[in-house]
Amino acid sequence: MKRKAESSKASAAAKKGKPAVAVELTDAEIAAAFRDGLFDEKIKTAYNEEYKVSGPYRHAVIQPLISDDLLLAVKAEVLANLHFTPKETDIYRIHQSGDLANISGLPAELANKLPSLRRLRDAMYSKQFRDYVCAVTGCGALSGTKTDMAINVYTPGCHLLTHDDVIGSRRVSYILYLCGSPTEPWNPEWGGALRLYPMEMGPDGKTKVPQADWSKVIPPAWNQLSFFEVVPGESFHDVEEVYDGPEERIRMAISGWFHIPQPGEEGYIPGLEEELAKKSSLQSLQTKADEFDRPLPALVTYPEPEDSVKETEEKTDNGKSKAIASSSTDAMEDDDDTEAPFTEAELDFLLNYISPTYLTPDTTSQMASHFADNSTIQLSSFLRPPFAEKVKSYIESHPTSSWPVAVPPHKQKFQYLQRSTDSANPDSDDGSPIGELVNKLFPSEPFRKWLQIVSSGLKLVSSDVLARRFRKGLDYTLATALPSGMRLEANLCLTPSASSSSSIENGEEKETEGKGKGKGKGKGKGKGKAAVKPAVPRRHGPFDDSTRTTGGYEMYMAPDDDEEGDAAIYKSAKDDDDDGVLWTSEVEWNSLSIVLRDTGVLRFVKYLSKSAREDRWDVVGEFEVEEGDDEDEEQGEGEEDEDEDEDEDEEMEDVDEEDEEDAEDATPP
Repeated sequence: MKRKAESSKASAAAKKGKPAVAVELTDAEIAAAFRDGLFDEKIKTAYNEEYKVSGPYRHAVIQPLISDDLLLAVKAEVLANLHFTPKETDIYRIHQSGDLANISGLPAELANKLPSLRRLRDAMYSKQFRDYVCAVTGCGALSGTKTDMAINVYTPGCHLLTHDDVIGSRRVSYILYLCGSPTEPWNPEWGGALRLYPMEMGPDGKTKVPQADWSKVIPPAWNQLSFFEVVPGESFHDVEEVYDGPEERIRMAISGWFHIPQPGEEGYIPGLEEELAKKSSLQSLQTKADEFDRPLPALVTYPEPEDSVKETEEKTDNGKSKAIASSSTDAMEDDDDTEAPFTEAELDFLLNYISPTYLTPDTTSQMASHFADNSTIQLSSFLRPPFAEKVKSYIESHPTSSWPVAVPPHKQKFQYLQRSTDSANPDSDDGSPIGELVNKLFPSEPFRKWLQIVSSGLKLVSSDVLARRFRKGLDYTLATALPSGMRLEANLCLTPSASSSSSIENGEEKETEGKGKGKGKGKGKGKGKAAVKPAVPRRHGPFDDSTRTTGGYEMYMAPDDDEEGDAAIYKSAKDDDDDGVLWTSEVEWNSLSIVLRDTGVLRFVKYLSKSAREDRWDVVGEFEVEEGDDEDEEQGEGEEDEDEDEDEDEEMEDVDEEDEEDAEDATPP
């Protein structure tokens, strides 16, 4: 797997007991571990010939590989004695055992309960079988001292997204399936297949990148070994989600890698590991370069304000500033004869789309204060009812879409509608209400003004707008960090099936989830209203799925300081809370989230399970913030006392009550 979760502490348990004594297998014992006839020269040659002509890149499938009696014994030992931890990152959800490489180092009491598993490991890393793999693949010598294997279990909802397995000294990747049994085969319709991706030449004419869709599907099968040589930038694959069904579906497999020879072993080449690491790092940088992304950013820089419009700065009671754009000639005035933030034409424009509650001075002032403290805010019933109904009708009348697909798949996959630069291009401007949001509301000057007010005076200098459709069982984005600067990100989630959730019906304004801020300062005061909701808890044998969701949520995470750790691991059965999670926004109907994202903060949309009620639709706007605009907030951060925070929460609750009355009709039935 590309991102290997931390191994369990089972190997460390050896310190608490006497390690088991390692016993080498004899040649006869090794041969008996495999199926009869496997090592015949004709059989080996046939597999080599199949390997040479396989595609989209070279791979092999051997079934059966192991003696059924041995493999059945291994499965029984695993289920009876090993503990599995559910792990979830942006790229996978699995149940994982600890590293099985050091079975001999376990306390004798535990190791003695796993004799068949140890025999299987020793047989697979024996010289006889390593030579066999070399003969089939032509990959060169393999290490017998550096073993690398774990047992991964996929229950319904589990998946592994696109990656190439290139890490360190890996040379061959393999998967040995223990799902089903000789008499109860795995049904390919249950999912869990290994899928291989073809490559295509990138725009530079030099770099290969994976295509959006796989071209080879290898369903799981009892006692089947699938393997391929790990090639940087080419061996891209994923594991299909295991789908829900009435029967128990447990996809169990032993997966791991054969490595290049280590010092002292036959075939060891000094400096080869460093050379491979350098090559794989270079290839990874090339294939992940933004220039190969589709869609490419379509940044539009806002013009400087005209002479008739000036920027004034007001101080709020708590010392924070907010920038208000006003007109010197056509400004609307409130009862206190203060200049309004919008001209009459601008306000009429915004009222075509936005619920009136979110345009009143009192509400925008309270939102700005809330945002200044949290760097995030979420607004339900954002679009006014007539326009929201147009959007809903459009989505419900389009079960499929001809929108292009975002690539490359080892970074992202979803359908998109990009802001139009050519009104004659039907792929960019389809005249739909979604197209109106992408091409009219989000990039408009009035909406920029409104965002600047709500964000407590940030100056927004450019925008990039995109509508996205995440299809069930297909789409996601993987975690990427903001490389530099600061960005205001607005996400209007428009998934009609979510309109039945209590959070939408109550019309509540949502606050930050967990314990962080979108800026990654870790000082947010959110109440967790936007926490990810688990699906209906269900156990599959000994495997706990109580934390499972159908995905589709958007998550922001703090940068990871541990270079050896997985920055995107955010959920584990051992976790007391979601460490590193700054903000989570679930699939919603007509809900706008606004996040101020700082350098290094990770963001992704979790893979949307096939079990989800509906595709996720949203419109996202990314607005570059002028450097230096947040200095005042940084200097004043942390100065407010708890009483002021409580007063602010009470004010926002008042806004919620008013909004529920004003926007009651905005919630579809």
